[in-house]
Amino acid sequence: MVNFVDFKKRTNKEGENFNALILTGGIDLVKSKETGNYYATSRKASISCTFDDLTCQELIGQKLPGSVQRVPCEPYEYVNKETGEVIQMTTRNVYLKEGETLTI
Repeated sequence: MVNFVDFKKRTNKEGENFNALILTGGIDLVKSKETGNYYATSRKASISCTFDDLTCQELIGQKLPGSVQRVPCEPYEYVNKETGEVIQMTTRNVYLKEGETLTI
């Protein structure tokens, strides 16, 4: 199951505004490369929608069958907002419906 936790306003290439729903998956335990200690995190993904702000707001807290999975992608740069560090990323998170598998 995934949870709706937020929504964001986005703009497409044509300059049109739309909303994107922000989803989180279950808890993942990740081992730190620096300390060797585990920490808890949750994968996030966004999906575009045709809903207005009010509908998006009402969805927050609701659950949806499926999962957030990490998938390979073309390399891109990500800037950590807290530290300013630029990281080269080769994966992204996507939402998959329950029972759906990703074919790459």
